[in-house]
Amino acid sequence: MEQFEVPAAVPADPTANATDLLVERVKLTPTSPLFAVPRGSGWEDVSAAEFHRQVIALSKGLVAAGIEPGDKIGLMAKTSYEWTLIDFATWFAGAILVPIYETSAPSQVQWNMSDSGAVAAILETADHFARFDEVHPDLPLVRNVWQINLGDLDKLAASGTAIPDEEIERRRNLAVGSDIATLIYTSGSTGKPKGCVITHSNFVELSRNSEVALHEVVDGPNGASTLLFITLAHIFARFISVLNVHAGVKTGHQPDTKQLLPSLGSFKPTYLLAVPRVFEKVYNSAEQKAEAGGKGKIFRKAADLAVAHSIAKQKGGPIPLGMKLQFALFDKLVYSKLRTAMGGNVKYAVSGSAPLGPRLGHFFHSLGIEILEGYGLTETTAPASVGRPGKTPIGTVGPAMPGVAIRTLDDGEIEVKGINVFKEYWNNPEATAQSFNDGWFRTGDLGSFDPEGNLTITGRKKEIIVTAAGKNVAPAALEDPIRSNPVVGQVVVVGDQRPFISALITLDPEMLPTWLKNNGQEESLSLEDAAKNPAVRAEIQRAIDAANSRVSRAESIRKFVILPLEFTEASGHLTPKMSIKRHVILQDFQGEIEGVYAEAPTQGIPLG
Repeated sequence: MEQFEVPAAVPADPTANATDLLVERVKLTPTSPLFAVPRGSGWEDVSAAEFHRQVIALSKGLVAAGIEPGDKIGLMAKTSYEWTLIDFATWFAGAILVPIYETSAPSQVQWNMSDSGAVAAILETADHFARFDEVHPDLPLVRNVWQINLGDLDKLAASGTAIPDEEIERRRNLAVGSDIATLIYTSGSTGKPKGCVITHSNFVELSRNSEVALHEVVDGPNGASTLLFITLAHIFARFISVLNVHAGVKTGHQPDTKQLLPSLGSFKPTYLLAVPRVFEKVYNSAEQKAEAGGKGKIFRKAADLAVAHSIAKQKGGPIPLGMKLQFALFDKLVYSKLRTAMGGNVKYAVSGSAPLGPRLGHFFHSLGIEILEGYGLTETTAPASVGRPGKTPIGTVGPAMPGVAIRTLDDGEIEVKGINVFKEYWNNPEATAQSFNDGWFRTGDLGSFDPEGNLTITGRKKEIIVTAAGKNVAPAALEDPIRSNPVVGQVVVVGDQRPFISALITLDPEMLPTWLKNNGQEESLSLEDAAKNPAVRAEIQRAIDAANSRVSRAESIRKFVILPLEFTEASGHLTPKMSIKRHVILQDFQGEIEGVYAEAPTQGIPLG
């Protein structure tokens, strides 16, 4: 067993709740921009004081509508300014928000609302309302339903003018640190979603300590800013939105990832919050664009040099003169253009939900963008560990956050204890008891520490594959590098109790047409035809060969199948944060898997 603990940097305040973070921010910087909202082709700042005024007005509307302290309100909406406005207004009214993924099916909406006991729902669009309305008859507790796109937030605010300020001040002070702040349902990658009780102290203490640990990120010399595009229904973005209020970071929102690059260009954030897939897309898009312009070799040479340059810097010591000169040339030709495409001001990025991969980490590091990988779960209010600027080796998820202890057991399982760990699973004492080991939360993930206490994630305990020969294989070690290939959408490694390892592959429908055109193929090929295309299959084999080179032969992928479809949340194969639902995929594609093992394996010859 190994254990590392980082003492809290800020004294705990058990009486504080999440509303105090906004009240304190208004006292410190009332006129400074805390948000920016889209206006025409630009952005309009919203000061801390103005946000606070709008929060109070909306909270009064909720009170006037009959919302009582402790009531739960379901929220189904895209990432937006209004999302966080509703979040804080709910707290100021003494109520509790229950986020619902805006892509949720009616049955999922029904489960979150009924299991939580929510008495009201706030929906954004007509589509959201239709899905809610389908199950509304099964939700007898729901008294109020509001739709954002119909102007209901403004109507609510207007209806609450008779509620005195003193009532809101009374309500916002009712909760103490140990009280429930929000009920967040897990994404359901391993079964029926469980409601995680996140307390006010989880938000308050983690925000206060995170600002100290990441002060270079959130306390920029000219003011920090970020553009959120990850769903706020997920704890990753939700926590960052609360941290930004506490730290005074200006926050913008762009829920449409197809508009991400234009929005980055106009907003010009200083740091980003993203999952590895976003960085892979940025890199792959740049590479394919260079390929289309006849500059593919130059881009790849520049990328190789960027990685080598970053590795040399991380090791310390002098950079060879030749590398310096080449780096300066490529900075002008390649790196500067990528920085500009991301807004020009990004210095840091926080990455979570899956391993990034050292190559991408080094590549962006040489662009002047330090990607700080983090690790956590809904049950740990997002970060349990995060890399520290200028201090954490690329490829690790950094040390524990202040106020957090992390240990690995003899079998490698990671356990967490501290200010970030949730209280319990809602109405599920049995699951709660199973998830704790003498006060330590059992994550189910596997990892190891370096001598300085930096954590590396090596896999998920329940996903470890044991082959017929008894070889233990961590799927992530193979899946992550293959997924970084531009034509690959998702990868699922299989082989439990089988004679060898194989893989199910899907293609990336966004990147595929460009790749096909750049490689002399018909760019309009369907996924079904592309799955049979020799050039595509050869590219997949190259990606698999590269991944196999990192593991032993017993762990290597011997066969693969390209599925003529896309894994999506709608198909039931991905969670809202784009993680694969492994057990569902293994069940749905059992026939394809059986076909893989019908014949003896031949290294290098894929099935299809």
